[in-house]
Amino acid sequence: MKNVQNGILAKENSMARYLSFSIVSEQDVAAGLNDLISFIDSDITVVGVGLSLVDVLGGDVPELRTFPAQTSKGYEIPSTPAALWCWLRGTDRGELFHRSRKIESLLSAGFVLNDVIDASSYDSNRDLSGYEDGTENPVDSEAEQVAIIGNNGAGLDGGSFVAVQQWLHDFEMLDDMTSDKKDDVIGRHIKDNEEFDEAPESAHVKRAAQESFDPEAFMLRRSMPWVEGVDAGLVFVSFATSFKPFEMVLDRMLGKEDSIVDALFTFTKPITGAYYWCPPTKDGKLDLSKLGL
Repeated sequence: MKNVQNGILAKENSMARYLSFSIVSEQDVAAGLNDLISFIDSDITVVGVGLSLVDVLGGDVPELRTFPAQTSKGYEIPSTPAALWCWLRGTDRGELFHRSRKIESLLSAGFVLNDVIDASSYDSNRDLSGYEDGTENPVDSEAEQVAIIGNNGAGLDGGSFVAVQQWLHDFEMLDDMTSDKKDDVIGRHIKDNEEFDEAPESAHVKRAAQESFDPEAFMLRRSMPWVEGVDAGLVFVSFATSFKPFEMVLDRMLGKEDSIVDALFTFTKPITGAYYWCPPTKDGKLDLSKLGL
């Protein structure tokens, strides 16, 4: 699709590195971003812009906002906004490392690197819980329709909004669960990935069934497992034409509709949360015209 950061819609890679930056020198932000524009290949690096960066540059990106922190039924959903987010895609951990160093260097005058998360695929697109992730993801033209902004004019068409959360799993809790209990939490049988009608209403697939909302809450999910030391979980990444689909699903997971909380919270919890606007491209380069660049 024209003017899209190609990595959003491209086939999944086996490895990823996620970088988030905050601003340390407002006067040097524009220069760093211009250097980044010259360097970035959107096939392998997807860039997201946070609201704080838009504000500093006096830009205008309708619907971009800060991820809302919230508490529901005793569950905490944290907000950890950043000015800039980069999703590095690849197949070689060393190459990802050196690419991230180059990006950090290009931005160093105006930005500081806040966080780095390394991720990789597990057993043919499974979450580390053992269950397949991203089942029923839209593909091809449906993925474009769900994830890519259109009919909003130059500087916006071809862009996307992305919600990013790092989820931390409790593997001791998972180890203590029977296979049937795990299936009830997810709402699918781990052996064949099939949904089953007798799953409880708290099962994740019933809480998060995107087609069950009005309007339907479809997103293009591009999540990957992460591991750091003895901790691990999932980096949840979902692209859409607005944040509304993600917010609808999260609200239901938290039981805001019917007081039924998603059983997923039995063994995992989000430890970060951020929203970004992924700008379109123009002539193969990031188009930051909405930021005045």
